[in-house]
Amino acid sequence: MAKKHDDKVLAQNKKASHDYFIEDTMEAGLVLQGTEIKSIRNGRVQLKDAFIRIRNNEAWISNMHISPYEQGNRFNHDPLRVRKLLLHKKQISELIGKTKRDGYTIVPLKMYVKNGYAKVLIGLGKGKKDYDKRSDMKKKEAKREIERAFKARNQ
Repeated sequence: MAKKHDDKVLAQNKKASHDYFIEDTMEAGLVLQGTEIKSIRNGRVQLKDAFIRIRNNEAWISNMHISPYEQGNRFNHDPLRVRKLLLHKKQISELIGKTKRDGYTIVPLKMYVKNGYAKVLIGLGKGKKDYDKRSDMKKKEAKREIERAFKARNQ
């Protein structure tokens, strides 16, 4: 039997890169219930307002919305339940140490399926100030203008 290699990104938190400077990333597994993996494979997951907390030396993801599975029955899952992240103790202690510093938080960046297992790419981020966000938007706009000029010149 061939191994499954379907590293297709199913959900992405675009707001995270807008609100935070992402300094470090790591991959974490998820503890799921029942039909949650089927909904994830269908792409019915949203990371927009999700955040990660560490309680009792365990990492938990909150506000991640996984829609109920359409063909599921009365045992379908709660869409917004708090889910445990699977990380090594060393990784968790590293995250605890880094989040003790001012302005650092742990945010989910992407969700994908790797070798049949749901994975979340989490990032250690430092909050951006309003002027940082404005300068990023100016840079993006300048880059767009340059691309438009090249496109117009090449036609």
